[in-house]
Amino acid sequence: MQVYDKLYIHGEWVASLGTRHIDVLSASTEEVMGRIPEGTVEDVDRAVRAARAAFDTWSTRPVEERAALLRRLQAGLTARQDELARTITGELGMPIALSKPIQVGTPIAVTGTYVQLLQDLSFEEQVGNSLVVREPVGVVACITPWNYPLHQTIAKVAPALAAGCTVVLKPSEVAPLNAFMLAEILHEAGVPPGVFNLVSGTGPVVGEALVRHPEVDMVSFTGSTRAGRRVSEVAAATVKRVSLELGGKSASIILDDANLKTAVKRIVGNCFLNSGQTCTAHTRLLVPRAQHEEAVKLAAEVAAGFTLGDPFKGEAKLGPVISDAQRTRVREYIQQGIREGAKLVAGGPEQPEGLPKGYYVKPTVFANVTPEMCIAQEEIFGPVLAIMPYDDEDDAVRIANSTIYGLAGGVWSEDVERAKRVARRMRTGQVDINGGRFNPLAPFGGYRQSGHGRELGRYGLEEFQELKAMQL
Repeated sequence: MQVYDKLYIHGEWVASLGTRHIDVLSASTEEVMGRIPEGTVEDVDRAVRAARAAFDTWSTRPVEERAALLRRLQAGLTARQDELARTITGELGMPIALSKPIQVGTPIAVTGTYVQLLQDLSFEEQVGNSLVVREPVGVVACITPWNYPLHQTIAKVAPALAAGCTVVLKPSEVAPLNAFMLAEILHEAGVPPGVFNLVSGTGPVVGEALVRHPEVDMVSFTGSTRAGRRVSEVAAATVKRVSLELGGKSASIILDDANLKTAVKRIVGNCFLNSGQTCTAHTRLLVPRAQHEEAVKLAAEVAAGFTLGDPFKGEAKLGPVISDAQRTRVREYIQQGIREGAKLVAGGPEQPEGLPKGYYVKPTVFANVTPEMCIAQEEIFGPVLAIMPYDDEDDAVRIANSTIYGLAGGVWSEDVERAKRVARRMRTGQVDINGGRFNPLAPFGGYRQSGHGRELGRYGLEEFQELKAMQL
């Protein structure tokens, strides 16, 4: 069992000013696998003051020094990648064969992009008679989710440090152990005292205290849209900068000239990755009405291949969802889909056979889903796919844009230019053309109630910078 009984503040492991702790449960066994401190408002104040005291020095350090720290961070993550992958698989339930390249490999790569960007980017430019400089925004509160815990942390912490900001990290209390390992790695990498701080605890206590704190200059938050609204409300009192990466209900449009078999297979895989617990998951498959039945048959066949089981044994393609609460939520949505009249063609709300322990949900596919149904509008965050027929291209775009979200999406067509024309009409932050692969240098973020601000690449770095104009 991984037990952490101290917080990381001002370069030291220190006891919380509170006395309570939080048990971390394994998603696949439902047993306690770790323990962390339940931080307090007073702990937050200590961490923020440490970050504030360190800011003046860190913000003026040469770019080369910041790049060197990130290079050592990348090396430390690489050295412990097997251990990190095992921990995240325990916390979250993603099969170990996927955890290593996705949950750990991706943040290692993202850290490396900021090493390179610091060498390539200029932090000032001459505009007429003005010198325009980019300066660090200040003390940043990073509040991160449980579904891609290390990746979402690195996507905030690495660019914040690269920009010259100091950081207080509040990880999800559901999957926090990897954040403590990150703090160990940063400590070993020689992060200066106060530049990075870690306070664990709950959202209503630690999260709100960070967002409310007058010495915090920026909040970078990833989580649900409901929680994002609360962050915005609390942060407004001190008019601090807020970057939000929130929910999604992404549509993947299969056009009538696409390779249907390939498109359906890839969309189902995208939807079920990480047991559907991906904010960018393509959970709505939009297909021409004439091809609906064929697409349904193909999707059911693909779903049947997503075997459930122990994520450590290497045989299962799908692990559990994160918690009992999440399992209950997903099953209630499946039952809602049945009540609404959608056709259940794979999966269902029952506990999978042979898996009495673990928060497992059957990979589920619904057909004949209409845009007004709850399962077509709300983010389920589980392995549930809604197949929706459309009449023509305009109808497909209308359906794709018919939710409050706008985080991701996809278009499938043999004609790439046609696919790009449709993609331009989708009100969403990113669109995959024919399953285009993830790019860690491209901007990541959403439209509408999927949030505002961008992560990754130079776009993510710029979120942590202020602009200053010096008229000469």
